[in-house]
Amino acid sequence: MFSTAARMTTKPPNGSKSGKAAPHFPSIHHFFTPAAPELAEPARHPDLSRVVRLLEDPVSSSLRDRHISALKKVAKRCQNGFLLRDLVNVFTILNLCAERAKDHPEYASILCDLLHICRLPFLKEKASDEANYASVVTDSLSQMGYLMRISDSKVREQICASIISLYSSDKSKPCEDGMCPTSLGYRQEMVERSGVAETLVMALGLMENQLPAKLQVLRALQVLSSSSAVNCSFMLKAEGAQKVCFHMNEPDQSGQVLFRSSEILWNLLENGSREEVTSQLSNMDCIMVLKEAFLHQLLNGYRHYDQQLRNDLLVIITLIAENPSAPLIESGFAKQLILFVTFPELKSHNPLIRNLKLSFTSEDFEMKKLLLNLLVVLSRDLSAVQLFKESRVMLALMLLVRPSSSDRRPSGKGRRSWTSVQQEELQLHALATLATVAPLMLDEYLSCQANTCLLMLLEWCTQQDSYFGQSHGFHGAGGQGGKKAQMRYCVRLLRSMVSLSNSLINQDLCDQGALSQLLGLLRHFQEREEEEDAVCVEIQTDVLLTLSALCEEDMHRKELFGAEGVEMVIRYLKMNPAQLYSGLGHNRLFLSTVDCVWSCIVGCYTTEDLFLEKEGAFLLLDFLHLSPRSMKSVLLGTLLELCDNHKTLVHIDAWRGEKDLTAPALLLQLWRQEEAELGVNRDQQGRITDVKKPILSRYQEEEPLVSVAANRPSAAVMDVSENLRSKIYCLFCRIGFEELRGLTAEDYITLSIVSRYLDFKTGEVWSEVSAELELEGVRPITPDAEALSTIVQTSEDTARHVCLLQQSILDQQKQEDLKEEKLAYKEISLNRKQQELTAKSWQHHVAKTSDYKILKESKLLQERSIELSRPREKSDGFIFHSTHIPNLQTTNFFSRVLTIESTPAALTGGPLANTDLALERVPIEGGALRKVAPSNTELELPNTVTVK
Repeated sequence: MFSTAARMTTKPPNGSKSGKAAPHFPSIHHFFTPAAPELAEPARHPDLSRVVRLLEDPVSSSLRDRHISALKKVAKRCQNGFLLRDLVNVFTILNLCAERAKDHPEYASILCDLLHICRLPFLKEKASDEANYASVVTDSLSQMGYLMRISDSKVREQICASIISLYSSDKSKPCEDGMCPTSLGYRQEMVERSGVAETLVMALGLMENQLPAKLQVLRALQVLSSSSAVNCSFMLKAEGAQKVCFHMNEPDQSGQVLFRSSEILWNLLENGSREEVTSQLSNMDCIMVLKEAFLHQLLNGYRHYDQQLRNDLLVIITLIAENPSAPLIESGFAKQLILFVTFPELKSHNPLIRNLKLSFTSEDFEMKKLLLNLLVVLSRDLSAVQLFKESRVMLALMLLVRPSSSDRRPSGKGRRSWTSVQQEELQLHALATLATVAPLMLDEYLSCQANTCLLMLLEWCTQQDSYFGQSHGFHGAGGQGGKKAQMRYCVRLLRSMVSLSNSLINQDLCDQGALSQLLGLLRHFQEREEEEDAVCVEIQTDVLLTLSALCEEDMHRKELFGAEGVEMVIRYLKMNPAQLYSGLGHNRLFLSTVDCVWSCIVGCYTTEDLFLEKEGAFLLLDFLHLSPRSMKSVLLGTLLELCDNHKTLVHIDAWRGEKDLTAPALLLQLWRQEEAELGVNRDQQGRITDVKKPILSRYQEEEPLVSVAANRPSAAVMDVSENLRSKIYCLFCRIGFEELRGLTAEDYITLSIVSRYLDFKTGEVWSEVSAELELEGVRPITPDAEALSTIVQTSEDTARHVCLLQQSILDQQKQEDLKEEKLAYKEISLNRKQQELTAKSWQHHVAKTSDYKILKESKLLQERSIELSRPREKSDGFIFHSTHIPNLQTTNFFSRVLTIESTPAALTGGPLANTDLALERVPIEGGALRKVAPSNTELELPNTVTVK
């Protein structure tokens, strides 16, 4: 940019010796602003290409003083940073200095000065320079990393410092000459693309005796991996996790090597591929390094910083333990870690435990929780279970979960222990750990009398006392101010144990009254007036599942379940179906309730009769009608098992749903929905369209035919258990296929398919067998081939017969519809005819009043009709009086008493309308009779009298 200005000159021009005043003319001069790089650049930025030629010229190769002088001038003039367009020359100079520094140490000093300038953001002259020089910047930064080959410690430190500054510092200011520094995001992207992180990892092995340089490299790797997945991937490509771990325990008085190494591993786990990191660390050498570091921090660390570092290492070890190939057990490290889990609950003569002292600080508390979590991870390896048994892990955990654990206090003078809040959280954590570990150690579980301890804990949870749960941490969610969290994990642990179907454990629980205690717990929740939350619903679900596991296939326990259990189940079945979508877990609660009906009620006639008396079958059918598709299979299975009791069939027949829906109609509706979901070919009326594939689903048809082993079910067999059709067919086998009420023609068409489901499925299986034989190139013998052909043909004939039956049902339905249509038309016609007759009668009546001839004819017809209606024969001894009045000219019937009709008395009030004896009028709007005072207008109107 430049500006123009006009100035008037008052001095004579140079060289003029005349004393006369020269004429004044305006002159225009161009003044460049400081932002113009065209003038500023030569003054501040030297021509680096000349410096490069100076260093490369063989003639001047021995002029080291001249080289150093030129390089110092470059460092002085470029102290604000290097231009992007000069980077090629800059790094050419750096590489030339690096080559000469091996033989001439004076070049190393100037090399450090130039690298010190590289810590500053590169300068751009135009906004487009960042994009134009992106590849140059990437190559330059890669070359900076390759300069780590120089053995000089200060040069290596400066390289790392410059990389750190470029990647993380954003405190640069615009230069005075108008050059703009590149943005931090641009620099970070260029560093990531350069792959310098991989180079630094590879340079770690070059610094065996250079501790400051190694610390600087670790610091650079820590910064590069702190927030960049790209840098982490480059580091892992160079096996960075393994190499960093190898240098973790190198001598260092400050402890920075161990700290920064652990931080780098943390960053790699968070921002890189966790699987790749754990895979690199899952070797014996790395495990031994981590073991040494952890034990050193555990036994010798006393500062808060040491305890935090110890916990960080423990987390890394836990993540490594998730890799099945990690040799934690082979290295002996797992045994030592399991030993630490039992401390301080159990005493041990092991030297590690004898020298271990806990200060019970927050960091020690975190370590205790991490060790408990490590047990869960190690339990995936069954070889670790033996170590659990040897270290008495079960006993240590049961000591943590005993009901009185939250109320314990230090017994000895000055002895420290966990606080009540910490003790509560450890209790919950131990319960959660036992849910995974206890099923692997059944003998130890029984020897510790864990069932008794858990039932006592459950009883303590239901007691009303002054206990106030703090509910800190993950496991205490939902238990604020009470014992709900302890109850939740205690019930979960019981469910885990009884689901093993171990007869000794289940019998021990039942002998100690677990059934009645669990039913009492459910009654406690049902009688609560508080609003349910997710934790309460989860507890009830686990209790129901526990009861199901205890009572399944044991008649005596089903009898113990008794009336109290049936009443409890009925209450849960009366749940509002809208709660299934509440998001609190009511759907799981309902499924566990149905499972409880199947396991605790079905099979025992006493409980079945009680269940049916309380309309349990009706409730199951109600939910079958309203529940989502995922629940219908369990409901149908329960109803099917319940149908073994003949009383159930009466209840199914009596059930009515919305719009008088019957149970058979509901089942047929479910069948049609299931076939629509499976993609079975049907026409608009629901009839069979392909007699060769009457019930084949779209998924079976699309699945390629493969030959399966004899002990594996084929697709046709698997289809039986994967949808609802087989259960619906079995239910119809119980309730029958005839004399079903409430069915439409569509239902009968579907019923014709349901009744032949087994035949169709048999033919489908044999067709599949024939296709597999053909696929394998096996030709059956002639009798077998004829048998296969006959079976397939029989299935097709059955399908054709069903098609004819369906057509006949449709024809019959059409006839019934036509008949109903005719009846409706006839009714409409009769109504129309009656209206015509009424109109004609009125016309005739009017004609009689206006035409005397017509009146006479009507009179003759009336007299003739009267005469024909009289008896012809007259009995002797009786006198007959004629009621005919001769010479009347009307067609109405008259007697000797004349009836005069006036305005109805209900409207006028009668002749006594103005007296106390007035008639009560009927109100126009309806209701009871009441007296209505007549208005003046009504009193003035005379009564009109008409004579019929």
